[in-house]
Amino acid sequence: MKPALYRLSCVLLFALAATQLQAKPAVTEALELKPTQEQLEAAKLASRYLTRMHYKPTDIDDALSKHMFKAYIDSLDGNRWFFSQSDLTQFAALELTLDDALKNDNLDPPYQIFAVYTKRVQDRVAFSKSLLKKPFDFAVAETLELDRSEKPWPASQAEMDELWRKRVKNDFLQLRISKTSRAKTNDENVAAPGTKPQTSRGIPEDARIDKKKPIDEQIRETLDKRYSDLGRRVQDLNGEDVFQNYMNAFATSIEPHTNYMAPRASENFQIQMRLSLEGIGAVLQPDNDYTVVREVVKGGPAELSGKIRVGDRIVGVAQGNAEQIVDVVGWRLDDVVDLIRGPKDTTVKLEVLPKDVGTGGPTDFVVIKRDKVKLEQQAAKSRVIEIKQGSDVHLIGVIELPTFYLDFAARARGDADYRSSTRDVRRLLEELKAKRVEGVVMDLRDNGGGSLDEATELTGLFIDRGPVVQIKGVGMGVEVKADRDPGATWSGPFAVLVNRSSASASEIFAAAIQDYGRGLILGDNTFGKGTVQNLIDLDQMGNSESPKLGQIKITMAQFFRIDGGSTQLRGVKPDIAFPSAYDPKDFGESAYDNALPWSSIEPSRYRTYSDFAAVIPELDARHQTRTKKDREFQYLVEDINDYRAARDDTMVSLLESKRRSEANEQEAKRSARQVERDKAKAGDRTLNPPVDPRPVSPSTSGVATAVNPAPSTPDADDQSDVLLEEAAHVLSDFIDLRGSKRPAAVVAKAE
Repeated sequence: MKPALYRLSCVLLFALAATQLQAKPAVTEALELKPTQEQLEAAKLASRYLTRMHYKPTDIDDALSKHMFKAYIDSLDGNRWFFSQSDLTQFAALELTLDDALKNDNLDPPYQIFAVYTKRVQDRVAFSKSLLKKPFDFAVAETLELDRSEKPWPASQAEMDELWRKRVKNDFLQLRISKTSRAKTNDENVAAPGTKPQTSRGIPEDARIDKKKPIDEQIRETLDKRYSDLGRRVQDLNGEDVFQNYMNAFATSIEPHTNYMAPRASENFQIQMRLSLEGIGAVLQPDNDYTVVREVVKGGPAELSGKIRVGDRIVGVAQGNAEQIVDVVGWRLDDVVDLIRGPKDTTVKLEVLPKDVGTGGPTDFVVIKRDKVKLEQQAAKSRVIEIKQGSDVHLIGVIELPTFYLDFAARARGDADYRSSTRDVRRLLEELKAKRVEGVVMDLRDNGGGSLDEATELTGLFIDRGPVVQIKGVGMGVEVKADRDPGATWSGPFAVLVNRSSASASEIFAAAIQDYGRGLILGDNTFGKGTVQNLIDLDQMGNSESPKLGQIKITMAQFFRIDGGSTQLRGVKPDIAFPSAYDPKDFGESAYDNALPWSSIEPSRYRTYSDFAAVIPELDARHQTRTKKDREFQYLVEDINDYRAARDDTMVSLLESKRRSEANEQEAKRSARQVERDKAKAGDRTLNPPVDPRPVSPSTSGVATAVNPAPSTPDADDQSDVLLEEAAHVLSDFIDLRGSKRPAAVVAKAE
């Protein structure tokens, strides 16, 4: 999946219809859906506010119409499995008329396109099911391109049928390899008489292979049901789904963080906000036919299990002790979420295709007890890392901050002890000072933001006083958020660790620390989201007494650094970069082709503390030398190279011998690495001689299924400590080079 489709799936996070429409065919006659009067009213109001109140001036014209057309087609069939070239030729007349249709209160075009879509999916379901009645020849050397987002639309019925023959064959082969691998694992775990059966790779007994039925027969039953489910789900869609999908194509064509939520989606969004901390603690997103883990909530059951990682693909779900694993490949996102979500203290069983395993690789089974994510588990935490530098030992304090949180209700009530990230970090800093740490690392990896006030106040713990961020809104002057309390809680050596998922408030904090020269920024370039969104309730604006018009999330302001530049698009560039698998084309603000551009305003008046330009080259040289000898760090580099090669190679072999060889290779590599880790547990992990840092040979597997898996870096569970420890090492190097003398504001800036 190329950036265009990935972007759409991300920006439609709250648009349930988009995920519903991506892969749900019908099995009977095409649905005849028509727009309602309420939808016409909602479209009129949304158009008015989106074009008049948005931060980006926008006209409803042919340019917008062209973008809307592509976004809507992509949301239905972004990977080009269902529509043909003749369909696109038929739709071409609409490409430059959607703007006129909006102005004239005409919503017929999206419904016309959707009617064709349902018919095409119905045809594909019937064809796929018919293929299951015949045997496949897996000894034929042929391939399937998984990422078709930029390929030509099928030009004929024969070309479409051939494409789907290969797709069904790939589905069959993937299950065949996975099931036979699991069957072998089961055979290896037969319990001795009188002993309890063991499991391997997390496979529960009730999910094992039914040996009474041939595996190929089981696969045919699974796929037949999968395709039938695909067909039935399109019949569940209604006019609200079609309207929401279309209005999102409109909203996101203006700017990627602008969305429309129909009444049902608005209600679900509110429920999710109230219940967001109950369940397994994972954020999911669609990726082709897969449901992919986009985020693992800090302190949630999924994270605490240690078995769910960003980028993993959920292919099956079962409740409690249920023996039947429900295949969810091809399901719409909200249906998968409904299966996974459940009351506290109940269990859910997930069949997971790990992110570092190709489409034909073996799956893992994970049993998770649902729970509420407690505030205490999400709150800031601290620890101390001992870093040996020659004969010296440096104590480096670490503060992990998963989000910029604030208990608004408690503060509004006047509670003296209300919780906030700034209050908690201040307390942790005092505790670290009592432990006589020499430096502090603030870990903001995967921190997507939160309270703007908290970002401002938290910065104040590390500077004396001064501006933190500038905000420019629609038709407004520049507002400056500043720390006005004199003194700093921590004025010693400081570093901020970030990655591509550090966004919004995290970028404000990191940018301020960098602009003041108050600390080193380490890690990856941050996300680059420098915009502010507000929710507008269309029912309130339209004086509707009942919820029938929905809501829009609209971008109304932009953040600017105190040096005048924006965090928008460019994010915060680290002073010393760590290895990353992120490609800006695929993840981050720069992946959106219509993101707001970078811009600048006048800088604020502030005074810097230090200039690290002279010391950074030496710090980077030490970092490079040290990490070339570190076993775990080189595992990370190797994983990233493998990940990139697999991500870029989207052609999958349909030759069974080749796929099995690739799967065995992946499993052997995982096993060999685990053996090395076990041996090194009690010893030094330094490599001798150093590992060659050059990229490893590209993998020829091409089976990294999620053609564009959810943004993540490989083996995040293994590398997280590696990167954190390396950040502590870099800060220790800084202490050695510059001494632990606490900085004082000395350099005038921006007169």
